[in-house]
Amino acid sequence: MCDQAVLTVRLVRSFEHRNFKPVVYKDVNLDQTVDEFITFVKRDVSTRAGLPPPFKKYEYDTMKIIHQAHGAKTNELVMSLEDDEKLILRDDCRLTACGVANETELAFFKMADYEKFKANPQTEWW
Repeated sequence: MCDQAVLTVRLVRSFEHRNFKPVVYKDVNLDQTVDEFITFVKRDVSTRAGLPPPFKKYEYDTMKIIHQAHGAKTNELVMSLEDDEKLILRDDCRLTACGVANETELAFFKMADYEKFKANPQTEWW
């Protein structure tokens, strides 16, 4: 198994407004811990050209698997609200041990926002 992968990270700014931006990372070392990857992505997002400032300055703290290559996709537009125990990545876990593989799509969000939305999953249209 190759330990280098292409991962898509969906930066979730708002669940209610379905406000997110996908960012693709190539040559990601899947042997690193989730915490190391989160630190890398936060650093990259804060300086990445083309991302609006609200996405650069947001306090992301949690990653969850949205979709894996050749797997079924959710009907939710931002991400599924189910299987948190299995799909939310633990900081001390290696990416491979958490089930992350090549072409996995991850959501990166603020846990407090997710919990609030999960308690009342209503979307707003503007």
